[in-house]
Formats: sequence, C-alpha cells, structure tokens
Amino acid sequence: MKIREINAMRGPNYWSVRRHKLIVMVLDLEKMEEFPTNKVPGFPERLKAMFPTMYSHRCSEGCEGGFFMRVDDGTWMGHVIEHIALEIQTIAGMDTGFGRTRGYGEEGVYNVVFSYMEENVGRYAAKAAVRICEALIAAEDYDINDDIQEMRELRESSRLGPSTGSIVEEAQSRGIPWIRLNKYSLVQLGYGANQKRIQATVTSETSSIGVELACDKEDTKFLLEQAEVEVPRGDIIRRERSLEEACNYVGYPLVIKPIDGNHGRGITVDINNYDEALVAFHHAKDSSKSGAIIVEKFIKGADYRLLVINNKLVAGAIRTPAHVIGDGKSTVQELIDKVNSDPRRGFGHENVLTKITTNELTQTIIKDAGYTLDSVIAQGERLILKDTANLSTGGTAEDITDIIHPANVSMAERISKIIDLDICGIDIMTTDISQPLSETGGAVLEVNAGPGFRMHLAPTTGLPRNVAAPVIDKLFPIKGETGRIPIIAITGTNGKTTTSRLIAHIAKMNGYRVGYTTSDGVYIQNRLLMTGDCTGPASAEFVLKDPTVNMAVLESARGGLLRAGLGFKKCDVGIVTNVAADHLGLKGIHTVDQLAKVKGVIPETVLPDGYAVLNADDDLVYDMRRSVECNVALFSMDENNPRIKALQRLNGITAVYEEGFVTICRGEWKMRLMKAEHIPLTYGGKAKFMIQNVLAAILAAHVQGISNEDIKAALETFVPSASQTPGRLNMFKFSNFSILLDYAHNAAGMRGLKNFTDELDATIKVGIIAGIGDRRVEDNNEMGSIAAEMFDEIIIRQDKRLRGKTEEELIKMLNDGIKSKDPNKKTTIIPSEKEAIKFAVKNAKEGSLIILCSDVVPDALDLVKELKEMDNRGELHLLD
Repeated sequence: MKIREINAMRGPNYWSVRRHKLIVMVLDLEKMEEFPTNKVPGFPERLKAMFPTMYSHRCSEGCEGGFFMRVDDGTWMGHVIEHIALEIQTIAGMDTGFGRTRGYGEEGVYNVVFSYMEENVGRYAAKAAVRICEALIAAEDYDINDDIQEMRELRESSRLGPSTGSIVEEAQSRGIPWIRLNKYSLVQLGYGANQKRIQATVTSETSSIGVELACDKEDTKFLLEQAEVEVPRGDIIRRERSLEEACNYVGYPLVIKPIDGNHGRGITVDINNYDEALVAFHHAKDSSKSGAIIVEKFIKGADYRLLVINNKLVAGAIRTPAHVIGDGKSTVQELIDKVNSDPRRGFGHENVLTKITTNELTQTIIKDAGYTLDSVIAQGERLILKDTANLSTGGTAEDITDIIHPANVSMAERISKIIDLDICGIDIMTTDISQPLSETGGAVLEVNAGPGFRMHLAPTTGLPRNVAAPVIDKLFPIKGETGRIPIIAITGTNGKTTTSRLIAHIAKMNGYRVGYTTSDGVYIQNRLLMTGDCTGPASAEFVLKDPTVNMAVLESARGGLLRAGLGFKKCDVGIVTNVAADHLGLKGIHTVDQLAKVKGVIPETVLPDGYAVLNADDDLVYDMRRSVECNVALFSMDENNPRIKALQRLNGITAVYEEGFVTICRGEWKMRLMKAEHIPLTYGGKAKFMIQNVLAAILAAHVQGISNEDIKAALETFVPSASQTPGRLNMFKFSNFSILLDYAHNAAGMRGLKNFTDELDATIKVGIIAGIGDRRVEDNNEMGSIAAEMFDEIIIRQDKRLRGKTEEELIKMLNDGIKSKDPNKKTTIIPSEKEAIKFAVKNAKEGSLIILCSDVVPDALDLVKELKEMDNRGELHLLD
C-alpha cells in the first residue's frame, strides 16, 4: 500500500461542513485491492487481539461490534486503516470518532477520511495506521506503545494550554471566531478590526505596566506595602556579602527567591539557618536574570491562589505540591507509581491531574529530606516532591472560592487595581483563608500576570469554575457581540474574480475598509499585498487577521476547499455564480455533480440570518438551496424564470435582467438600478456574462444593507481595465487593430467570451489559445472546437505550466478539437506565449481583433502594454 498524499482540513470542507478537523489521506491499496479482510488468513483475529476496544466501533451496522462484523464479512483495508487511525488517537487520549472511506475515482485508490484533535497527531496517525495494518496483514509483531507515546508528545508540543484552550472554547460557545497566530499561545478572537488577542491569560487589554510590575517582585511588594496590604517583611540583595545582614533583618524562618523568577524557579522555602540560606542564595542566583534576590519572611500556612478578572474575584484554590504519604512498607518510587496510577492523572494536560515525574529536581528534594527513591518512609509521613504547587508538575488543587472571607476578597480586588492587571493571580500564605489576613498573620506573597486557569477549571476536589467566561465578558462586553466582520464569500466556475472585485468596489464606495482575495492576489483596500492565485484558506486568513479591515470579500476556489477547507467557519453572504465542467479528474473530483458539492460548501456556511445568493439559471446551483440553513436570494438573466417568480411570490429578494435593466426585486416590487448598457463593466450590454456577475454583486450588496444609490454610483465608477479587472475583457485599441485579453480557461468561459466577441466588429478575428495540462482530453478538445467557431485564424501557444502533460499532447488535443469542427481552419503553432503575441501583432491586418486567452495574466498584460507604447511611438514596425 502507498500513501499518495495527506491533507488536513481546518475548516468547512467537501467531506463535512460541520466537522472542520479532518485528515484526508489518498491511499493506493495496490495489490491489497484484491484482498479484503476476509481473504487475508487470520487478519480479523489479529486485529481484534490488538484492538479489543474497537468493539465499540458501530460502523454502518449501527451497533456495538458493527465494525468487527464488517471485517469478518470482508471489507477493504482503507476502511480498516480509517478505524485504526481513530482508535490509536483515542488510546493516546484524543477521543475522536468520525470517519469515512470513499473511492477516489481510480481502481484501488481511496480517500481515507478521519477526524483529529491536533493536526500533527492526525498526520502521524494516518501513517502509523498504514504501518500497523501492513504488520497485521503480514502477521508481524507490532508494538503500538511507541506510537501512542509519540502521539501524546506531539499533542503536548502543539496543543493550546488549558488556560488558552478554555478561553477559546468559551469564545466558540458564543459564536466568536478565532485564529491561532503562532505555534504557542497567541490567539486572535474575532476578525479584522473587531479582533481581540490573548496570549495564555494575558489579553490585548492587559496593561503592560501591570505586567512589568508583576514581574518585578520588589516594585510589587513596595506598592502593596505602601497601600497597607499585608506582605512579608523582606529585603532585596544582589551580593553574597549582603546575605547575612538580610537574614538577620528578616529573621528566620525565611524564603529566598529571584526577583524576576516565574513558575517557582529558584525558590527555596523554610530556611532556618545561614548555611541553608547560602545554598538557597546561589540557587536563586542561577534563575535570576537581573541578579537581584529577595530574602523575606517565611509565612507559615497553606498556599492559596486567588484569581481576579476585571477587578472581580472569580475563584480561589488551595494548592498542594506533588507529594506522597508513607505507608511504612513501600519505597518512595513505589509510592509515586501508586499516585500516578490514579486514572485522573495523565501525560501533560490530557487529564485533570498530571503524573509526577522523578526528574533531577525531584531527586534533589528527596535527597535534601534525607531519603532516596528506594527509601521506605514512615506510616503517615508526607514527603514533598516538588518545590512548587503547580498542577503541571503533579500538584493538586482544591476549590475554596465559597469560603474566602469578604475582607480577603476585597483585598484581592483592590490589589488587581493597585498593580493594574485585568487578569491576575494573587498568591497568599495563611493558615485560614476564611479569616482576614490581619487576624491569621498571613501575607500576600506574589501577584502574577498571566495566571494559569487549570486549577480553577478542573480542581482535584471542589467545584470547577468557568473562569474563562469573565475573560470573554471583558473582551466583548456587549451582549451577543462576536467580534466578527461582514464576510462575503464567492465561488463558482467562472466570474468569481470579477464579482469579488465589483463587490469590494461597492463596499469601498460605501465607506468600508475592505480586504479581498482573488485569483490575482490579496488586496487590503486598493493595495496589492500578496500576488498569485490567492483563493485558498491561507489568503482568507490573511485578510481576516488584518486589524484594519472591517469587511472581507473572499474568492473561494475548489483547490483550497479540497486541500484544506475554508479559512473561515461562517460567512454572512455566500455567492455561487455557476457550476460547469472544469478541473474534473483532479483531487478525486470526476463529475460536475461532485464539483457542485465542492462549491456548495460556501452557501452551507452562511450564518442563519445571512443570505445564500444563488444563480437561478443554473440547475446545480439552484439545487444548493436545499442544504442551506439561511435565507436564499436568487439572480437570473430572465425575469420570467419560474424559480424567480416562485421566490418573489414568497416575498423573497431577487435580482434580474429585465427590459435592459439590472433590477433588484423585493417580492414582486421592482427597483431598477440602471440600464446594463450604461454599466461600464458590461461593455455597452454586449458582455452578457458580465451582466450576470453584476446581478450577483448587487444582490449581495443589497442584502448587506448597502443602499441602491450607493450601488448605482459604484457600478458607474467600476470601469474595466488592466488595473481594475486584470485579465477580464481587457481591451487595447492599437492604431490599426485591437487586442482583447481574457482569462477564459474552460469551455464555459470560452462560450461566454464567444458570445461577447460575436457582438464585436472586426475584419478578422485571431485567437491565441492554449491547452491546459490538468484538464481532461475531452475538455481540451472542446476548447479547440469552440475556438474553431470563434476565430478566423488560431494561434496555438503553450501555457507556462504544463501541469503533467507534454507540449505535443496538449497541442494535439486542441488541434483535434479544431479539426473536428473545421478541418481547414488556419492554425499556427507557436509554443511561446510571448512569441505568439508578437507574431499576431506583426501580422495583424487592418481592423482585426486579436483575442488572447492567457493563464499568466500579469506577464501577458506587461507585454501588451509594452507593445501599445511602441504603437503610440510609431515603432511597431521595429518589432523583432
């Protein structure tokens, strides 16, 4: 078996609009296509022995054991690999269960699709599942433990931490979209100009002064002391010679720690003599960036953490470092193993508690206590194993929110304002949190910026607290606010780019700061910031990340949808211009119906109160209305289209071409915008396919609340040109002839172009065309056939990218199509596009029209502009 490719979906996709995290592996079974599971001796038994828990897989049988029934009856290995990939993820602590295996359209080749929680784990699971299946087929031993551990480590290295994850989950539950901005914990909530950012539990609204203060324990202590907050007596030193004096000033027992430390690094507690203090001093020095060390009074009591968000106390917990309690017979290591056997403990953050690791620090602490890992400690004796109470090192936490004394609550909230932190964790040592610190002799030890939430979200005992909710409340204070910006998404076989550009122009004329993606590049307002075909998810995210943008217009092509899914989860308007045969035979899409399903992802992602804008003249597009959960608006070139009339009777919104006007209708009431012949984009009404693009655009603008007057003004000022609509009916008038440059690259596009050029007067029409390597033979044949009808003469050139075919193959495909329509058609073959254009210009007859169908529009435009300048100077006769 051979893996051809592995793609990770990260948004709505061809396989599922609701399940965004899917691995799609193209798997060639090769010879195993002839051997389903019931034809491989012993395979079902070996599979069940390795994965007895797969009994819970219901599969299509719909009952427990259903998958094993399929294996016994005989199923293909792609199906088995799908289930193995899901099961090993579950064993590794990532319980995910959606999968399907479907034919790719080639004999023995399948799309193996399954869900994942972390992308790098999903990709690993795909490869591991194939290895495991091959071992089962060959009856070879295979230890999956290494794979399971590797997946756990991959998960921990890439997943969002518990704090960040909880905030993201709370945002999702409120319909707030999010984007991860780096591989760590920097996350964007909302889109464009409405975005907020978090990095763990530091937000874009967190005071930088507050963070600096919290990181400077000296300044923090000074400010709290000035505000009459109970803090332990202490001193700041930098040199060893100051240590003894500081110890005498503070008085034993004491704590020594670096002034700029975090996560408990470099801290030593309960120091009772100078020798211990000296060791602690050097330990703190090793962890101090500034070299400054705090020597302060050791406060007896328990370690409490109070969490304050937006100046309100929301949770409190008592923390206990990782420890074991002796039973008089077990060694320290055996006691640790017993604690780790608790099912609530797992690797990293996978469970409520983390397993205790015996690293060098742990062994040092055990040694300092007078023991080793092989020591047996007395019944009931508690041995501390870590120097901090962090849950990530095996500590435990108990929720005590409801028993915190009101005086301590008030103190914590006051501290958050003194230090100026919107989210802060306050560490307190006291014997009883239910009494004021002034009565227990307790003290505030630290104020932390970016405090961890895990102890509050999932305490070992006590009530869990949804501490992420107040974070979202602060960032998005208006009820129902989602941080979204309007998103208009456009797909279809032809017309996507022009429609996108026109909608962006209408929105800009209405005062929006628009970011838009096209097959030419990504634009923020009118500035081109990325070049090339930018119709995939990465380009969409580029726009949605931009903090200056308050409306996104996103062209969404099939390639990105199949490669990674959409770059957004929901849109406000989803437009489908049309569906015609194009790119068939690629990525497992072999029929126009399958292509329609790909395009149909866009309207299916429209928000419930948004609009799917559909072409009522296209059967496949019109049928998409059945699977949407939003409003539907239709456009048509025929006002009497029965589908239009039916929606109008239901008081729906439509756009039609009638009596020469482009018209918006609400119910049966018409609102004529302007005559099509007065819209520059339609070339005097001759370019019918442009009128169709106009209808889609004005309908989208209308349902977005843009006034008819503003739409009309935008239509009047959207003038087709090489800069405004590059590669879309760009006309260049030379002294004695004209050149029309267009991106027509499939049969439907060529027919539309033919209908337009049929309306143009010319003494002779010369076409420059090319075969396309990733199209079917019949597609290129048809392009040649249409060209034979369109042009008096044809020049066959070659695309810059051959896309898997040879020049000879592509030329033959076009020639075959041309000859099938007109065996005597004058045809010239010039592989270089540049030379083909020059040849056509040098031989242009008076009044002729050269029609250039180009795939690399920028290069062709540059050459045509250069030739136009030569013509202006009267130098075309000098052309080589």
